[in-house]
Amino acid sequence: MKMRYGTALPCLALTSCLASAAFAAAAAAAPAAASLHAWEAGEDPAGLERWVHAHIQQADADIARVVAVKGGHTIANTLRPYDDAVNELSLAGSQSQVLYGVGATRELRDKAQALTQEANAALIALSLNQEVYRALAALPAPPDGATRHYLEHTLLEYRLAGVDRDDATRARIKALQDRITELGLTFERTVHDDVRSVTVEKSQLDGLPPDYLAAHPADASGHVKITTDPPDAWPAQKFASNAQLRHDLYLAADSVGYPANGETLRALLSARAELAQLLGYATWADLAMADQMIGSPARLNEYLQKIDAATREPAAREDAALLAFAREREPTLEKIPRPDAGYWREQYRRAKYNFDSQSVRPYFPYASVERGVLATAARLFHVEIRAVSGVHTWHPSVTTYDVYDGKTRLGRIYLDMHPREGKDKWFSTQPIAPGVRGRQLPEGTLVCNFPGGAAGDPGLMQYSDVVIFLHEFGHLMHHLIGGQQPYAGEGAFNVEGDFVEAPSQMLEEFFHDYGVLASFAHHYQSGEVLPQELYARMIRADAYGRASGEQRQLMYATISLDFHTLPPATLDFDAVYRRDFERFSAEAFVPGDHMWASFTHLNGYSSNYYTYVLDKVIALDFFSQFDAHDLLGGPAGMRYRRTVLAPGATEPAAQLVRDFLGREPNLDAFRRWMLEEFEPVTASSAVR
Repeated sequence: MKMRYGTALPCLALTSCLASAAFAAAAAAAPAAASLHAWEAGEDPAGLERWVHAHIQQADADIARVVAVKGGHTIANTLRPYDDAVNELSLAGSQSQVLYGVGATRELRDKAQALTQEANAALIALSLNQEVYRALAALPAPPDGATRHYLEHTLLEYRLAGVDRDDATRARIKALQDRITELGLTFERTVHDDVRSVTVEKSQLDGLPPDYLAAHPADASGHVKITTDPPDAWPAQKFASNAQLRHDLYLAADSVGYPANGETLRALLSARAELAQLLGYATWADLAMADQMIGSPARLNEYLQKIDAATREPAAREDAALLAFAREREPTLEKIPRPDAGYWREQYRRAKYNFDSQSVRPYFPYASVERGVLATAARLFHVEIRAVSGVHTWHPSVTTYDVYDGKTRLGRIYLDMHPREGKDKWFSTQPIAPGVRGRQLPEGTLVCNFPGGAAGDPGLMQYSDVVIFLHEFGHLMHHLIGGQQPYAGEGAFNVEGDFVEAPSQMLEEFFHDYGVLASFAHHYQSGEVLPQELYARMIRADAYGRASGEQRQLMYATISLDFHTLPPATLDFDAVYRRDFERFSAEAFVPGDHMWASFTHLNGYSSNYYTYVLDKVIALDFFSQFDAHDLLGGPAGMRYRRTVLAPGATEPAAQLVRDFLGREPNLDAFRRWMLEEFEPVTASSAVR
């Protein structure tokens, strides 16, 4: 998912730390309510600015009500208007961030970027506002556990932000936080705008599927241009038999953002390090983990060592088998070069498992996959997902759905699923609106770059694309089902940040059930259902490489941790990246690889990329509670919805895990998933 830029409170904003009299004046002049959607202003940057400012002004008025209270503070006169501001400022920050990635024109995206920065600057001011903090701290303990947790967590985030420091220190904190926001947005925008390409001979495309070749015709000189956008680059890296093409495209993709992001990243890390030390923490990682499930870098290192111990030896076996296979074809090969790893894994799976991943692509046309993912989620979570027509969105290609529980509408989702010029090039889930029970329904969007979207293009997806779709949709369901709380700040995405990838990674596992796939994996021309025998070969082949894949995740987690614990002034990005690469990978590092320059998780997750590793273990433990022969029809789905998704952020994440598992999580399911060749379910009643 797309993470927020701030470090303290939920996605809030306030323009300044105003005195009580000014707040009272703002309350007296409260603006009329602004519309719910920023894109209703069309492609006009000035209209977007008016929309964002209207929500910020409404939040100012709500906060004015908090600090103007005379006498005792209550839930009604303090927490409720405070949360009203949370809602208004979540709208301003979230939607400006969405349009920063998907806006139709550069001018609109530029304005959205500036407004995202402005909204976050206001958030920072609020997190340092001592009057608001004192008002909230004066509240008596709420009688219900959910509201009590919300209040206690909010007060914790205020303290972590430095609200109790003197005026000069708070001013420096705010300046650093503003700078961090600006640099983070600059880092991401550089990646967003930096689309690179390689030009090759038509003959170099041997091995690529016919639909890819048709979409990449040669020019008059016989040359073909391939960009670093995922629908272009990923198939070429996996299927092209030409090693030079793979090498050139890999370096092009892993040079995106370089060298410009070197200076930006160093400044970002320096500002974070200074802020952490100003707040009394040794490193940024210590600060960033203080309110997470993991708690501290020391506990994280212990955890990562356990995962390393569980994965290193099986990963070495996988890597040795792959190298031996490659050497049969290229006897002089000492190590498999990183640009060739995807290609050789594909060739190995073809030889060992008799599975060519191109063979299943015709069964995964985009439109069928979309219908299938929605139907799977609907049955699993006991909801109905209905298409909505005639909805005005930010682009004509966006599709819209409403989610219902019986007759009750839970919220709305928007799917922006195919690449276009100027659009963010990655795959993410982003909130549009938080839920406030009885007043506002939660909304969210997927911003993805899957094949298809053009007339006549069926959008044949790799099976890994289907897994990504399930992953992102898991985030959406978490947001909508967990967004039915009385307060905007209790929504699902306000749970501890190192839990948010558990529901998404859990839903990925439903790809491995034949009953689920057979409901929508139909050949785009003949309508034939994915043959069960082909499915079985696919699942067995997919099980290969899981341990080495987790070693790669450890590499990314270690990079993000090292970058945020080593001194920024002397940090050699290339050297640290290469060191961590070679610690966790058996592949040969290729000089010129500057992956860190486009590693946007260094902004959103900062030091906390470990979230994916931690949550993979939790997700597999969750999935192990489902009946393998009736994944969608058994009772576990509703129990999971009730205990994990529906509470949103009304309980600590660790308690949500215990509530569903009935115990603390462990590595048992993770070890089984990684070490055992998957035995596919061949008779499932998952989808009828």
